[in-house]
Amino acid sequence: MLRIATVNVNGIRAAYRKGMDAWMARRTPDLLLLQEVRAPDDVLEELLGDGWHVAHQASDIKGRAGVAVASRLPVTAVRVGLGTDEPPVDTGRWVELDVEVPGGDRPLTLASVYVHSGTATDPERMAAKYTHLDKVTARLAELARQAAAGERDVVVGGDVNIVHRPVDIKNWKSNYNRTSGVLDAEIAYLDHWFDELGWVDLGRRLGGEGPGPFTWWSMRGKAFDNDAGWRIDYLLATPRVAELVREAVVDRAPAYDQRFSDHAPVVVDLVPTAERAASDSLAVARAT
Repeated sequence: MLRIATVNVNGIRAAYRKGMDAWMARRTPDLLLLQEVRAPDDVLEELLGDGWHVAHQASDIKGRAGVAVASRLPVTAVRVGLGTDEPPVDTGRWVELDVEVPGGDRPLTLASVYVHSGTATDPERMAAKYTHLDKVTARLAELARQAAAGERDVVVGGDVNIVHRPVDIKNWKSNYNRTSGVLDAEIAYLDHWFDELGWVDLGRRLGGEGPGPFTWWSMRGKAFDNDAGWRIDYLLATPRVAELVREAVVDRAPAYDQRFSDHAPVVVDLVPTAERAASDSLAVARAT
């Protein structure tokens, strides 16, 4: 079984002080996608410890953003960012890593993404978000084409800062077309990714019809205690990978004071292709 996890850590130093290391020891991910790292390479690598291959893009703006992919599997390639002309506000928001999967017939690409949060009443911030979403969408289209051609399998994970449907937010009516993350123009990007590019939303496919499970709750008030959350953290897969996934869960902390971030990790388990084929053959043999 191969375990992939994504989590917005809201600052990797603070997350480790609040118990992220205990979560890591308990869940033992093979592939880890991180957002809002907000630390340099040496700090990230020291906190993760030995045995990890790490690809990281810090933001050019100190104390902001930062994405990483960490792998226990052998790494064959790393790609950082979405083009050569990224403005500082777009840095620390996209990184890719290719790994060798035991028995696999093609590389598995992991991408960690952190989309702008945006502010509905601030046209400049929303313009930056939409410009970044256009770049993300172009890369997702390219990766989907490569996957369809058999060149690679792909999992993209991260904090997209957009809900997809009313079941993905506790208070839909009060936020719909009023709050960034719940605007029709933003939701249209997710519709395009799922309906036209063919990406599979693993959290929704395996997490039930909802409401929830949510992945982010405001630190203010009783949002966490009342489960007044948003589902804005995703693991997306190309179709062949999606068929290998056996479980997708949100690791919601048992209590407010046991959280290491304002986001909860999203974790999936998948059966690599070779093991899946062997399991299917055994099932057929037993049936006959």
